Amino acid sequence: MSDTPRIKLFDAHFHIIDRRFPLLSNQGYVPEYFSCEDYLERMQAYRLLGGAVVSGSFQAFDQSYLVDALHRLGPSFAGVTRLPSSVTDDDVLALNAAGVRAARFNLMRGGSDEVNELEQMACRLHDLAGWHVELYADSTALRALSGVLMSLPAVSIDHLGLCDDGFDILLELAAHGVRVKASGFGRVKMNIQGALQELYAANPDCLMFGTDLPSTRAPRPYRDDDIDIIAAALGEQGLRKVLYENAVSYYRMDSD
Repeated sequence: MSDTPRIKLFDAHFHIIDRRFPLLSNQGYVPEYFSCEDYLERMQAYRLLGGAVVSGSFQAFDQSYLVDALHRLGPSFAGVTRLPSSVTDDDVLALNAAGVRAARFNLMRGGSDEVNELEQMACRLHDLAGWHVELYADSTALRALSGVLMSLPAVSIDHLGLCDDGFDILLELAAHGVRVKASGFGRVKMNIQGALQELYAANPDCLMFGTDLPSTRAPRPYRDDDIDIIAAALGEQGLRKVLYENAVSYYRMDSD
């Protein structure tokens, strides 16, 4: 990653796991702590200009850790939270003022309730605060949801959809305007370079890089040379779009 420090980076997917805030066991798993300070130290070799703090299943509907993290990291960082359908408009607007820009639906670990709430919540949150929704789901689940996803105002899919099965649907969604996170390379089961090239060809604006730090539950954690995979697949112009430009626009952040 010799050229990484000179390239602007917006890390569109990482987690903060702060010991001061509650954590819940999810499917028997509780992650190790990873504070804002831990994250910034890990990223000090990069030209990091912002990012998106993403809520995990182990944080349930706790907003306190996220608001605190956004305050500590500063206004160039956005939040991606998990919300119950009962959330009030006032609570959404308060989170928006704190820097939250999206809601996450964890279809991998959240079950059918997440699917049932997706369409109504996505439209409501976009109309109210301009938020998009983010889905943690493998591509095999996208076929049944593709009609709904294409009807929503703004959607992103985590970790390249995780697998080859259903990748054709992911390509259709990307061409339609759905965003895809180039993240979690240690989780996916596919030819990553080939997938990046096909997605970029379908829609050059769709891919957004994320480290996925601290890579909770991933078979292989994030490595600095993951960025080299993107560079090899897409070249310098594509790398700049994926590492910074696409996500800064999507998360409605200043592009200074």
